[in-house]
Amino acid sequence: MTEIDTAEIRDFRIDIPQADLEDLAERLARVRWSDELPEAGNDYGVPLQYVQGLAQRWRDGYDWRAWEAKINSHPQYTTTIDGQNVHFLHIRSPEPDATPLLLTHGWPTTIVEYLDVIGPLSDPRAHGGDAADAFHLVIPSIPGFGFSGPTTERGWDRYRIARAWAELMRRLGYARYGAHGNDCGSHISPEVGRHDPEHVIGVHVTQIFSFPSGDPAELAGLSQEDQKKVQFLQWWTDNSGAYDKLQSTTPQTLAHALADSPVGQLGWNAQLLGPNLDADYVLTNTMIYWLTNTAASAARLYYEDSHATGRPAEPTTVPLGLANFAWDFQSIRPFAERDHKNIVSWNVYDTGSHFAAHDVPGLLVDDIRGFFRRLH
Repeated sequence: MTEIDTAEIRDFRIDIPQADLEDLAERLARVRWSDELPEAGNDYGVPLQYVQGLAQRWRDGYDWRAWEAKINSHPQYTTTIDGQNVHFLHIRSPEPDATPLLLTHGWPTTIVEYLDVIGPLSDPRAHGGDAADAFHLVIPSIPGFGFSGPTTERGWDRYRIARAWAELMRRLGYARYGAHGNDCGSHISPEVGRHDPEHVIGVHVTQIFSFPSGDPAELAGLSQEDQKKVQFLQWWTDNSGAYDKLQSTTPQTLAHALADSPVGQLGWNAQLLGPNLDADYVLTNTMIYWLTNTAASAARLYYEDSHATGRPAEPTTVPLGLANFAWDFQSIRPFAERDHKNIVSWNVYDTGSHFAAHDVPGLLVDDIRGFFRRLH
């Protein structure tokens, strides 16, 4: 690792003004609740009772300062790349030969997504593991998300972010590194490998978002199991993909409501976070969107991706590994192999969700370790 250019890398700590917390408390105290049909359940979207329960916890029992201190216990920095502020955690392993690893979160989460895996990945000996599996961790906030702050111009799609991530790792002096991603991070991380193949050892993801091309012959050749996955994908698109469609087409329309109402922000985020995750995890991720007023700019990532030009036509070639968890998008291998020519690991688990770094961190850590171990 070369010496960090201190003129480009700035120390950072989260320090939310108390006035912002008091403003939030006042807004939560006077929320006007939506109407809901009797026994509607989830049929029309996120249920009123669920959001009310979260809001009560947010108002009466949630401690932001404790979470602020937890995040601040890790070294944080900001830098400017391609005109955009980029915030990131940088945790150096006590093992000098550790592998640098870039972790990219998704939506509607933040860097909080990876807090539970920082210790085991960076210091495996302290967590019953092998020192050879240690990683130096770089965990950035995607441009437009959280403490990176809003984007200020068009074009921050996955490809531009991937170029920014490669520049970030260069500034930190990492000549060889790995990448991992979940959700949006599973879109971005393979593009880091495509853009920077001479430096990227391999890419590990929790979803490979490869979809049908529209060729009937492609579908006809699928196994029965993969055909069921395609059917589920269509069901999800038709019944649960409203956030994707809206944020890909008119994100600003929604943003006016989310910027003004913390409960609106909570309901919008909770549609994917859901009741199976602990309340404080849901609230902390939502809190960061609220405190940084990045609902609009985070949503714009979907728009920028759907309007991106110059999409690469060729498949990726950097080694790629998948950890596919049970209650998550089910990746379809024939489509994945069409888009990625060097899949070296494909593991499917019967537990875990879309937020595996939080609900099954041990499984995810083991899969990441196993993937990069085979690349050494």
